Parts: sequence; structure tokens; C-alpha cells
Amino acid sequence: MSTGSGNVVKQVSLPAVDARRYGRVAVLMGGTSAEREVSLQTGSAVCAALQRSGIDARTVDAVTGFLPELSRSGYDRVFIALHGRGGEDGTVQGALATLGMPFTGSGVLGSALAMDKVRSKWIWQCHGLPTPASVEVTGSADLARVLPELGLPVMVKPVHEGSSCGASRVIDAAGLDAAWRKARALDERVLVEQWINGAEYTVAILGERVLPIIKLETPNEFYDYEAKYLAETTRYLCPCGLSAESEHELGQLALRAFQLVGASGWGRVDLMLDDHGRPSLLEVNTVPGMTSHSLVPMAARHAGISFEELVLQILDTSLPAASADGPREVARA
Repeated sequence: MSTGSGNVVKQVSLPAVDARRYGRVAVLMGGTSAEREVSLQTGSAVCAALQRSGIDARTVDAVTGFLPELSRSGYDRVFIALHGRGGEDGTVQGALATLGMPFTGSGVLGSALAMDKVRSKWIWQCHGLPTPASVEVTGSADLARVLPELGLPVMVKPVHEGSSCGASRVIDAAGLDAAWRKARALDERVLVEQWINGAEYTVAILGERVLPIIKLETPNEFYDYEAKYLAETTRYLCPCGLSAESEHELGQLALRAFQLVGASGWGRVDLMLDDHGRPSLLEVNTVPGMTSHSLVPMAARHAGISFEELVLQILDTSLPAASADGPREVARA
């Protein structure tokens, strides 16, 4: 991470942890989504951090039969480290609530809405928040609307996937059908968005606190899966280069977008600033990556929060509290 000013970020020492208040923690990871491999990395990093803090934590792969395992193994709460469908879309949140098992992050409603890029945009538009113009494509006939309504270039992506899985930038009419089919292979609902020329930023949110904003730079066409996880050429700028006033305004916009979809606890909001400095919201991530090289830990480090402390603060969201979806801690039968 580049700090821009060359200053050394001071880490806050981890306070003594009362592990008894958490009990036994299941770190739910893996699953069956297109983001399985990233989730396994997140879960392993989170579990190791919890164990370093003296907490009785174990990883659980969210494949067939994991819910009975949670019930019979005496877990007291769940740290959700699942990315994508089945883990970030409200499905597992609903199952855990039914079991009476406290869990981290957003509840059912916030998870489901944030995962649905189309419905997120509807909510933002109803409240006057900026987001790129778009067309939802559920069949080949809908492709005829794209060029008259959006022009070129456009961004094509599955409605319910993360990590840029199945996403493509289309620069001519001939490439539109292939891009739609690529996205449709992962999701029957596809979103086509107006392309925004400008810089991409990401805003990490911890509780109601906005962490330092990160600017993303890549030589790729866009911040795709390769740029996120494989390339050595991606640059992460924090400080992001904006004035203090502009960064504050952008952070408050991201927080508002996060809260409007019902997200809570922690997460990340991705957005663009066009060449005229106008913002456009892209999406909300309710379970972002949590490896030592992921974006939320980067922002936290710049705020003086160690990885271990960040993980503990996220785990605290599983303790009794009210969220946008209502009470998060469910009494066991």
C-alpha cells in the first residue's frame, strides 16, 4: 500500500481480549460460489487472527451438511467469511437466524439487497444518489435496448456475483452478445451499465465509521478479477489523493448508500469519480475479502487498526445489538 506522504502508519496495540464473551466461534468459509477460493483465503486469515487473540475459533467449510455441524459442535457464534451467492446474499444469514446462531455483519435484508446490484440501484435512485445508467438483461431481446439507452462502451456483469466474476467491458456492438452470454453463464440476470471514464475508489465501513478511502489503479481495462487477485501491477493509493473535504463527502455518500440497502456491521462500497469529479455508486460488499492484502485491512491499517483488532471489531457485530433488519442475537430454544 502506498501512503502517498511516505509517513509510517502507527499500529494500535491490541488490547487484552476476554475470549469468554465470544465462546466458540465458527469461521464459515468456502462454500460453492464462484468466489470459493477467495473465501477460503479470507476464512483462513480470519481464523488465524482470532486464534492469535486467544479465541476458540475453527474453520467450517460451507458445503453440504455444514448447518448440522454448526449445531452439534457447540459453536456460540459464526464469523461469516463467505463471498458471493449462498453466503453474502441473505441465504446463510436466514439459516443461521433460524438456528438461533449469532453471526457477523449484515442481516438477511441487507445482505440480499446489497447482493442484488439492480435493486441496490433502484434504492439509490429513489433517494437521489448517483449511480450509472443501466439496463437489466434477462433475455437476448433485452440486448436491443442497450445501445439506444446507454451507448458504448458499457460494462456487462452478473447481477448476483462479486469479485468481477463474469464481468466484461464492451466497446463495440459486436461484442455485446458474447459479454452477455459470459455473464449469463453465472447468473440468469445480467446488468449492463453505462461505462464511466474516471478513477475507481473503495470505501471500507466499520460500524458507522468510514475508514480511509483507497484509490485503485490498474493497467487492465478495469479492476477485474486478475487485477484484484493475481496481477502485480495494481496500485492501491491511501491516502487516495482527494482533498480532506472531498474525501469526507465521498465517504458520507458511501455510508449513506451502505445504510440505504440495509447493510450493517461492516462492509465496503465501490464507486467511481468521473473525469469531472462526479461520483457514481457501483455496489456494496457485505462480506469483503479479509486477507492481509485485501482492501478493508488496508484501509484499517492506515487508520491504525491492526488486522487482529479489525477481526475482533467485526466479530463484535455478532454480539447482542439491533441492526437495520432488527435484533441480531436470537435466543436459542
